Amino acid sequence: MPEPENDSDDTALLPEGLHDTLTLEAEYQAEIVEKLRHCFAGYGYARVVPPLLEFEESLLGGAAQNNDRSRNMFRVMDPVSQRMMAVRSDMTGQVARIARSRLQNAPRPLRLSYTGDVLRVQGSQLRPEREFTQAGIELIGSDSVEAYVEIILLARDVLSMVGIEGATIDLTMPLLVPAICQGLEIEEGRAKTIRHALDAKNIGELETLDGDIGHISRTLLSAAGAADKAVAMMAGLNLPDEARKICDELEQLLARLREVAPDLRVTVDPGEYSGFEFQTGISFCLFVRGVRGELGRGGRYLVEGPESSEPATGFSLYLDSLMRAVPDMADIKYIYCPFGTDMATLRDLRAQGYRTICGLEAAQDEKAEAGRLTCRYIWQGGKIAEI
Repeated sequence: MPEPENDSDDTALLPEGLHDTLTLEAEYQAEIVEKLRHCFAGYGYARVVPPLLEFEESLLGGAAQNNDRSRNMFRVMDPVSQRMMAVRSDMTGQVARIARSRLQNAPRPLRLSYTGDVLRVQGSQLRPEREFTQAGIELIGSDSVEAYVEIILLARDVLSMVGIEGATIDLTMPLLVPAICQGLEIEEGRAKTIRHALDAKNIGELETLDGDIGHISRTLLSAAGAADKAVAMMAGLNLPDEARKICDELEQLLARLREVAPDLRVTVDPGEYSGFEFQTGISFCLFVRGVRGELGRGGRYLVEGPESSEPATGFSLYLDSLMRAVPDMADIKYIYCPFGTDMATLRDLRAQGYRTICGLEAAQDEKAEAGRLTCRYIWQGGKIAEI
């Protein structure tokens, strides 16, 4: 049904980055979320529902601990406890908190899924929305290559379930450049400059570097793209031991993915790290050609406990981007049922997939009334008629 508009009411104005999701779009989004949940459950991921806001220190602990997220959280003083609270800007840290506290004795690996709204102080250039729905999964307690494989294949399957085909998995290794710089004993300030230049694809900055770090940095920048090309170029580099281990893990993952999902479209960007600051292993983004912003991102991180930590791998999908990529919603069959239509007929129509719009009083022209209420069908003369 069409969305009524009324721009004359100042109360309809919303802050930048926030918007109302109206009837059809809201309904379709809810339908997509249900499909995501069904796919997560099919892989054995149990649903958890964390609260919208928590004590500030809880949201800043564990996997959520980084300065960017701290600056992007709305805060409020809790009048009951007199402690500072914050609205979640990401749900991954909340799931990590649940795993290390309430579910600390649950058998590992622990598989958890979630959906919910997040709120951020600022949007980004690619994602100006400040409030959106996040859905994802976390596999906690395994650091194996198979954990990566399960997460990536689930990401592929869940996108396919909602009608999105041809997604690209863009792999990155956020710890690779720091490992290279540390192994080559690059001074900290210079190392940060190199990492930022690689992340920003700033070839001009990298052209000024000499020695081994110059050659390695420029090769890493050139390697970004198809997975096979990236692996081959990195294999020819003389890397420090720790950096080579990271590259070897990437090769193992790609070899396994070729075995189980040879049609999967995989690219590699060795120098990217923005948005992966808390990741401790291979990370990835999900893209679809022609859709603004990534559909989601994931990777490996550590769930920090009071006495120990455990590895976790997961991904989050962003519903604002996802809804730009899904096929158009199928037409909803609204049928006008004139005043006095019996209840048995209404039940039968609903069982057939129609959505009944019932007249609340007799209409002089029932077909005109059906058109006014934007119904495509009408129950007339004991049968369904298309208007």
